[in-house]
Amino acid sequence: MAGPQIAIPEQELTERFVRAAGPGGQNVNKVATAVELRFDVARSPSLPEAVRARLLAKRDRRMTGEGVLVISAQRFRTQERNREDARERLAAFIESGLHAPKPRIATRPSRAAKARRLDAKRERSTIKRGRSRGGWND
Repeated sequence: MAGPQIAIPEQELTERFVRAAGPGGQNVNKVATAVELRFDVARSPSLPEAVRARLLAKRDRRMTGEGVLVISAQRFRTQERNREDARERLAAFIESGLHAPKPRIATRPSRAAKARRLDAKRERSTIKRGRSRGGWND
């Protein structure tokens, strides 16, 4: 079952190419292969209001205080693969905001469940009381 599809126009994305961190030999100091993708969730006209609210409510460390999502991709050695990776991660992030969480319905434990719990506590208490009264160590 497919939900609503959201298309983000190219002009809403900002890409910056930087040098990747970590090992990579001589090439890592010369070529800017890492991608920093920025998407303004708070001001994007492409996102429905409900999706925007859910995405902004998430406690994601990639989100800035102004509501801009910053995705840094440097897993691959080529700029093109890192661009694809960043866009896939953006799509996954937006996808996670499409589904509204199911509201939790408060329930109460049954009388039998309460009785089972109390019986288990009583049994455990008896076992521990038996240990403290000079058990098998005497």
